[in-house]
Amino acid sequence: MATRESLLQLPDPKSNLWNFSAHYLRQSRKRKGLSGEALGRALQISKSKVSRIERGEERLDLALAEKADLALGTVDLFALLVWYASFGHDPEWFPQYVKFEQQATWLRLYEAQVISGLFQTEDYARALVASSIETDVEGIVMRRLQRQEMLAREQAPPNVSLLLSQNALDWPVGSPRIMREQLEYLLNAAEQAHIMIRVVPRSWECGAHAGLAGSFQLLTGDPWGEAAYTDAPGTGRLVASPADVLKYALRYERISGSALSVERSIELIRRVMEAFRD
Repeated sequence: MATRESLLQLPDPKSNLWNFSAHYLRQSRKRKGLSGEALGRALQISKSKVSRIERGEERLDLALAEKADLALGTVDLFALLVWYASFGHDPEWFPQYVKFEQQATWLRLYEAQVISGLFQTEDYARALVASSIETDVEGIVMRRLQRQEMLAREQAPPNVSLLLSQNALDWPVGSPRIMREQLEYLLNAAEQAHIMIRVVPRSWECGAHAGLAGSFQLLTGDPWGEAAYTDAPGTGRLVASPADVLKYALRYERISGSALSVERSIELIRRVMEAFRD
């Protein structure tokens, strides 16, 4: 009999399609009389990965879903669930992204409009959130600052590659003082060995580039491997399918190719900072 603790670890199938997929995978496996190890062999993954999927810590991609349908005799059910889940809004995507972010060993971030949340000062974050329709401004700001603590931890902070559009540097937020302090904070962060910051300039030389479509993040770490996250007002999407993650990785490389060198990026940040005067 499952303990109360083990039941609490299982995803709620009523909360979203991803959790329903995890729940139904577990139920279908048990109904078929298969162990986690046996299902893992059929899916060509480890028993521990099967367990993580059933607990909602990882998600099926289309290739695994098709293998699950074949092994469990569910006739396209899991493939269709993954298809529908991938196109729908999931309120749990951002909390899961934050969990991945805190465990990541390598973060590749691209920000098209504003300074990345992991590098925002308190005043900049407050001015930005206050301009939105959010009501819990202080709560959002404090949670954002708490996320940043991992960058300063002594043991194995993540390596961060941050690409910023020049729009993020010089769009006025709050006041000239807030902007100067924000850009100075960026310059100080760039001095750390595990953080690399580069700027995509707003120039004819750069012109149109792959980052104009919007911001996104790539996260690498154990045990999930690599994932991508893209957000928009009121929604967001966490991508785990290797084929889809590859598209974001290629897009990141294209944007990186349009960015200035680290040295020239620092010079540009400093010039923009000096331009903000009370």
